[in-house]
Amino acid sequence: MNGQNCCKDRHNCGPTKNLPVNHNPVAAAVTSHRHQIVGKNRGEESLAKSGRAFSSTAPQINNKTYLWARYNEMKRLVHDLIPPGVCNLLNPSTIYANNEVNLEEVDIYGFDYDYTLALYSSALDEMIYNKAREFLIQHYKGISKYDYIPNFATRGLHYDIQKGLLMKIDAFHYIQLGTVYSEFVWRTGPKMKQFMDVFSIPEMTLLAAANDYFISNDIEYDPVHLYKDVSDAIGMVHIKGYMYKWIMQDLEKYILRGDETYAVLHRLASHGKKLFLITNSPFSFVDKGMKYMVGKEWRDFFDVVIVQADKPHFFNDCVKPFRRLDSNGDLQWDRIKSLNKGQIYKQGNLVDFLKLTGWRGSKVFYFGDHLYSDLADLMLRHGWRTGAIVPELEVETKVVNTDQYAQSLTWLQALTGLLERMQMYRDPESKKVLQEWLKEREELRAVTKNLFNPHFGSIFRTCHNPTYFSRRLCRFSDLYMASISCLLNYDLSYTFYPRRTPLQHEAPLWMDQLCTGCMKTPFLEEMAHIR
Repeated sequence: MNGQNCCKDRHNCGPTKNLPVNHNPVAAAVTSHRHQIVGKNRGEESLAKSGRAFSSTAPQINNKTYLWARYNEMKRLVHDLIPPGVCNLLNPSTIYANNEVNLEEVDIYGFDYDYTLALYSSALDEMIYNKAREFLIQHYKGISKYDYIPNFATRGLHYDIQKGLLMKIDAFHYIQLGTVYSEFVWRTGPKMKQFMDVFSIPEMTLLAAANDYFISNDIEYDPVHLYKDVSDAIGMVHIKGYMYKWIMQDLEKYILRGDETYAVLHRLASHGKKLFLITNSPFSFVDKGMKYMVGKEWRDFFDVVIVQADKPHFFNDCVKPFRRLDSNGDLQWDRIKSLNKGQIYKQGNLVDFLKLTGWRGSKVFYFGDHLYSDLADLMLRHGWRTGAIVPELEVETKVVNTDQYAQSLTWLQALTGLLERMQMYRDPESKKVLQEWLKEREELRAVTKNLFNPHFGSIFRTCHNPTYFSRRLCRFSDLYMASISCLLNYDLSYTFYPRRTPLQHEAPLWMDQLCTGCMKTPFLEEMAHIR
């Protein structure tokens, strides 16, 4: 039957074609639903009043049945889209690009030391926590019962000093729900401190423990004083050299993958690249660690070595002059007119460094773990290429590769899309269905978050937005990777291309974005040799 077909209790739906005998009611519901959206005058009003969405010639089906049919169909599609095992594609040794970088144009490679050339085991975090807690016990005896909790905190969190709140903030400065802690119990609810250093993990855990002690015992306190005391205690561990002593006494326990550091330096030097080191650590500490990882002649790899540089001040002021150290690490008094290979220099500043070396612009590539102290000024003010070392990538990539994460995330995205499209169904039964979907969506968000960290989730994402840490990572680094050993997997003439990610108003028309996760592999099959 052709012509005008009027839906019961609804507006004129327009011309329809004869329906086949084996007509699918779900397909009819989709067609009818589309017609309802077109009708602007009475469509939405009649939709709210009626529980049916079909023409008089189609089998009648209420909105609740239709919504669950769409739900089940979508769930089947998601299951078929990502069969088990297909998402084990991302490799933790991959280098990721925020900007296009051609390594062939890079002549000079610079490195930080701690958590860049030298990666440390998690055992160091507990040692730092315990020693700082010893200092605090002099003032707060009750915190002696608080042992270190591994994996409680994650890098990039913010701390409200005046309120004593530890929280995770996204790229748009919104707080992620369920990630505000004034103790070991999450709070919903200034002066802000962002913890960007890998060394800050013990400090955040100690802050949470100290706050928990006061709140649990109903002791009145000023969070500002507490923050200062905890910060001073952590600082004492570094200032008094405890951390340096622990590592030097047991290099094998604390330093990880030193052979890979040697391989990176040897490869760069053998290809004629100039190398330099700028670190805040003292010479005796760096010397012992480098001898363990690289060998007694480690200084032969570097054209310039600078210790106790006092970053970030090294990069943004020109006050401190360079001082030379002798082979024993003793301070010399001669005026520095050049930076020579084989020598060790202390302090200094970037202005003098640039004058004495002539190393400028994009031919210089510097690697460090701290986005602010190591990388920000170099990229924003001096045009150097920058590489961020993000050790957390290794663990997070393994999580992303699990079937549970892939299935949960893909279904979460599909369910969110379904909620967005079906929200115009506002009759009582439909609202109950949508509320069930919203509840499931929140449960899926919790599942995906807890796979990374039960307290704060991934360091790179909140529920759906990038974290504030991710935003700064993209702003201050051209490349980022889990360790400098990732460089071993790429030719020194390799060009890194950032993946084009669609804006909100753009359709995902390129293959890299057609699947929500499983097709976003950053390398081709011929690069499968990457560890």
